[in-house]
Parts: sequence; structure tokens; C-alpha cells
Amino acid sequence: MLGTLLKAAVLLLGLYALVVLATYYLQRKLLYFPDPRRMSPASVGLTHVEELEIQTPDGERLIAWYGKASPGQPTLLYFHGNAGALTNRSERMGKYLERGRGMLMLAYRGYGGSSGHPSERANVADANLAYATLRAKGVAADDILLYGESLGSGIATQVAAANLAGGLILDAPYTSIVDVAERIYPLLPSRWLMTDRYETLKYIGSVQAPVLVIHGEADDLIPVSMGKAVSSAAKAPVKVVTFPGAGHSDHHLFGSFEAVNAWI
Repeated sequence: MLGTLLKAAVLLLGLYALVVLATYYLQRKLLYFPDPRRMSPASVGLTHVEELEIQTPDGERLIAWYGKASPGQPTLLYFHGNAGALTNRSERMGKYLERGRGMLMLAYRGYGGSSGHPSERANVADANLAYATLRAKGVAADDILLYGESLGSGIATQVAAANLAGGLILDAPYTSIVDVAERIYPLLPSRWLMTDRYETLKYIGSVQAPVLVIHGEADDLIPVSMGKAVSSAAKAPVKVVTFPGAGHSDHHLFGSFEAVNAWI
């Protein structure tokens, strides 16, 4: 009996080791869910939005959508969430443009027609390149509002820590992707395995621009407690707006668009 139990334990341990090993090698497949289709802004009704191709130093091609700001208005540099691509944010972009705001939305590598494969290092480098693209177009640093949605919140925070900006908007931010992974995969040693960590708490204290945090209180993917922890770690002026009943990606139905515009 004891021998049978020991054999079963060894078998389970071996299976667990295989799962951990597979998770390590496939971790980016588990982290990123890109929609690779390239669609023009005009095809989703954004007729006054320009499609840009940004070349990276390592030979990749990034797709971005750019709508100019009206005189005296800021430009949002938008870093999207994990799933989908730019087309999934077209309605949001249109609403800000209607208000006269400008917006540049960057598609990460592997998303929305951009070449290459996403990683934290590549995404942050490309985000800084998108910032430089706006500056080269004559947009003043004080007129750039960095906007990070979900996964993009960690990217936007790192860009804000390294560059001057008029403000930083964090939409459902996390303390780190490792903390999120530990909630989703509690039986895996995520803290040991993960290469792309997006440690927002490590960078938020270096951000000098004013910060707005928006978060659904019923968010079951990134809990609102993480958004509050990020805001507490910020040293710049910070405003937190939460929405009772709102989940991870539906807070626009609860007034987040109005809250962002009021803060701007």
C-alpha cells in the first residue's frame, strides 16, 4: 500500500514538473492573445484617422492609428489591453476625437498588422518609440497624456517614468502581471517562472505627471485593490475613480469616459 502511494506521488510530481516546464516555455502564449488582422481606420468609421507604419531599430514594423488634436487639446498616447487589436478600441478612439482630443494608438508586435512577437522588453521599447513619434510630429510633452488599458497600464507607467508627459491614465492597472498570474494560476510557481513581469509598483513612484486611476469595483480579473495599491504608491498627484458594479472592460457603461474627460 505504501509503495503504491509512493509511486502515485512520484507520478503526480512528475506530471506537475512537466506542466511547470511546459508553462515556462509557453508562457507568452498564455499571456498574450493577439488579433493579427490589419484593418484600416476608415473600415471602422474613423475616416479622419491616419494609419502609421513605425519602423523599429530591430527591423519590425508597427502599425498605429493617429488622429490629430484640435488646437489647444491634448493627445492621448494609448496602449491597449491584452486581447484584440486597434479595431476593438475604435469606438473609444472616435469618442475622444469627437471631443477634440488627439490620439495615437499603437498595435503591439503580433497585433493588428504589426510584425514580430510581443514581449515586455519589446512592448516598452516600442511604446517609447511611439512617444518619440508624437514628439517628432510636434506634439509637446505637456500635451501628451499616456493612457494604459489593462495590460497597457504597466507599459504606460514605464513610459511615464522615463519621459515627460502631461498626465498618466491607468485603466484597470495591476501591481504586476506576476501578481495577476498568481491569482489565475494559484498552483503554479508564477513568481519563479515569468519572464515578462510588468512590475507597475516598481515604476509608479518615478512618475512625475499627475495620475488618474479608473477601475471597476466588480473586476474579477484585476481586482480594484490592485488599482488602489498602485495609486497609493504614486508620488505624483493622483485621483482614483471606481465604478460600483463595473467589471474589467465595461466601465465605459458606468461613466468612465465622462470621468476621464472631466479629469483632462
